[in-house]
Amino acid sequence: MSAPLHDPAAVAAGLIELLDPRAIEIAPDFATPATVAAFQADSSPQPGGHVFGGQVMGQAVTAVGRTVPEGRRIHSMYSYFLAPGDPAHPIRFQVDALRDGNSFSVRRVLATQPGRTRADGTTEGERTILAMTASFQEQQEGLEHQERAPEAPDPEGLPTTAQVLEGIDHPVARYWATQRPIDIRHVTDPIYLRPDPTSESPDATETQMVWMRMIAPVQAEPLLHDAILAFASDYTPFEPILRRQGLSWMTPGLRMATIDHAIWWHRHVDTNEWLLYVQRSPSASGGRGLTHGQLFDRAGDLVATVTQEGMIRVKDGS
Repeated sequence: MSAPLHDPAAVAAGLIELLDPRAIEIAPDFATPATVAAFQADSSPQPGGHVFGGQVMGQAVTAVGRTVPEGRRIHSMYSYFLAPGDPAHPIRFQVDALRDGNSFSVRRVLATQPGRTRADGTTEGERTILAMTASFQEQQEGLEHQERAPEAPDPEGLPTTAQVLEGIDHPVARYWATQRPIDIRHVTDPIYLRPDPTSESPDATETQMVWMRMIAPVQAEPLLHDAILAFASDYTPFEPILRRQGLSWMTPGLRMATIDHAIWWHRHVDTNEWLLYVQRSPSASGGRGLTHGQLFDRAGDLVATVTQEGMIRVKDGS
């Protein structure tokens, strides 16, 4: 996915193309008796030369969604990130059908890439970079209750990422400001450049809130809006950990990588509309940090719940 700088419509359209993998032949070496389809997708260039985990999750959601009976929408998924992705190679998604019941379908997908190139120029075999299990359900009536969104200022009055990072001449800052397809606006102070100033205060909040939506409106099928939600949910889960620890994205020696990421869709939404992402970190230990998030729509309805565990370390440079 590439787009001219400062062209939100092109950036948004690029995300739709990125999250719509193309069908390919099933690879015999990876096929199981349950394998039903295979897909392939490219990666969007990122600062630092890595593949964004939300991209792989979003592509996997679309891939598995292409294999379920019509009328079934994703209601939960669990992903393990097993190896970093290489943007120089396409990603293959091979889908296994684990169950098709009267109202539920369960799928498993492995995302693979060619192995690393050795010193002698040869390439290792295929490696799995992500393993996901996802469940889909027909729309049904049932019991209803939910938590409601907390009070938060309207997103229209909050600064955009571009405004927060204005004047910062750094490749990552320029990318975040102009090439992210999701408009992210922090309710709590952003920690892109410096730690939360209240992190060591007795009055410090343990909750982070951000508003999110597509950077420009898009026309897309419902499955792609589910994939966009998965994509967007991976932008800020580390921030509640950093906030509680008095760190920022610019902390020297900071190293982070997602281990696993789970989402439950309670209601399905149009990601052109604002979503309030309320996040906290209940635990950090053993070089890992856990975050819990809730996504609410503008009406205050709870639409999704997210949990993520990641590796997070600060390397001592002394």
